[in-house]
Amino acid sequence: MALQNIAVLGSGIMGHGIAQISAMAGYKVILRDIEKQFLDRAMEKVKWSLQKLAEKNKITKDQIEEFYNNINPVTDLNDAVKEADLIIEAVPEDFNIKRNLYKELDQIVDNTRVIYASNTSTLPITELSKLTENPSKFIGVHFFNPPQIMKLVEIIPGTDTDNSITDKITDFVKRLGKTPILCKKDVAGFIVNRIFIPIVHEAVYCLERDNVSKTIIDSAVKYKLDFPMGIFELADYTGLDVIYKATYEMSIRDKKVIYPNPKIKELYDSGNLGQKTGKGFYEYKGEKYERINLSEEKALEYDPISILGIATNNASWLITNQVCNRGDLENALKLGMGLKTDLFKLTEKFGYQKVIDNLNKLEERFGEFYHPDEYLLSLR
Repeated sequence: MALQNIAVLGSGIMGHGIAQISAMAGYKVILRDIEKQFLDRAMEKVKWSLQKLAEKNKITKDQIEEFYNNINPVTDLNDAVKEADLIIEAVPEDFNIKRNLYKELDQIVDNTRVIYASNTSTLPITELSKLTENPSKFIGVHFFNPPQIMKLVEIIPGTDTDNSITDKITDFVKRLGKTPILCKKDVAGFIVNRIFIPIVHEAVYCLERDNVSKTIIDSAVKYKLDFPMGIFELADYTGLDVIYKATYEMSIRDKKVIYPNPKIKELYDSGNLGQKTGKGFYEYKGEKYERINLSEEKALEYDPISILGIATNNASWLITNQVCNRGDLENALKLGMGLKTDLFKLTEKFGYQKVIDNLNKLEERFGEFYHPDEYLLSLR
C-alpha cells in the first residue's frame, strides 16, 4: 500500500521541517504537538520558510499557500494518527518521553498497518522498536538539521524491521527529494555522528595537548581537511547541548566509540551551548550567525592529523563492521557534514602510514580508543 497520509509528532525544528518537506512532496500532513502555542509558532516558521523559497524562485507564490495548507496542526493525538499511513516521531531525545508516546500510540492505531519512524539521531532503533507492539514496522529515519535544506537522511532498520518497510521508507525519502543512506546495523551514532561527535572531543584534546589556539586548529581543519568550517565553529553551530546528549547516549551504547573530554560537559552544565546562547567555544554578539575569522595563514601553523586520524579510524570501523560501504559513507559525510573531499582520499594524501603511526602513539599514551582499525591498516 502506498503511503499517503503522514503524521509528524512534535513541532520543533525537526518536526515542522519534516512536515514542510512532506507537504511540499504532495503528502497530506498532520502536525501534532501538545500545546497550540507550539503549533502556532511552528506554522509561522513553515510559512516563513516557504516565503523564503519563493523569494529564491524555488517555488511559486501560489505554491506557498498550497504547501502550507497541506499541513493540518492538531493537539489531539487520536486526531493526528487516525488516518496516518506513516507516523514520524520527532519528540525530544528522551527515552521515557518516547516510551510513553509509543505506548499511547499502540492503544489507538492499527499497528499491523501503520509504520512507525523515529527521527532520533542517537537512540537505539532496536530498543525503541521493542517499546511497540509491532517492531517489524518500526524504523529509524534520521533527518539532518534543517530538514528543508539538508539532503541526507540516514535510514536505520532495527533488528526486527521488515525489509519491505525499509524499501517503503527509502522510496518515501526519495520522493521528498532527499538522499537516503542505509545504515545496515543499528550502531551507536549511526554513520555521520559516529564520526562527527568523536572528532569534536578529539579537537578539545588537541587544544589541550598541543598548546595552540582554537582558531589555529579550526583554520587547519577548514583549509587542510577541507571541512566547511572549523570543528569548534561547527560544534557551536550545532549546539553543545546536542553534542553532549549525543555523547552521553552513544557512550552508553558503546564505550569505545568516544573518548569523552570533560570540557564538553563543563560547557553544557554552564549553559554555554554555542551560537544560540551567545557563548560556547567562541563568543557571539547577536542572534544572527557569525562566522569565525579563520585563514589559510593560520592553517599553516598546525597539523590536524589527530583529528583526521579519529575521523578515518571511525569511518574504517563502520566499513569493517559492514554498517555501510565506502561509497555510501563518503556520500553521507559530504551531505551530512559538508566535507568537500572524500575522507579516505584526504587520508591517503596525508599518508596512511603517517596517520596510523600517529594513532599508535596516541594509543600508547591514552589507551585502546586510538587503536587503528583493521580496514585502515589494510590501506597502508
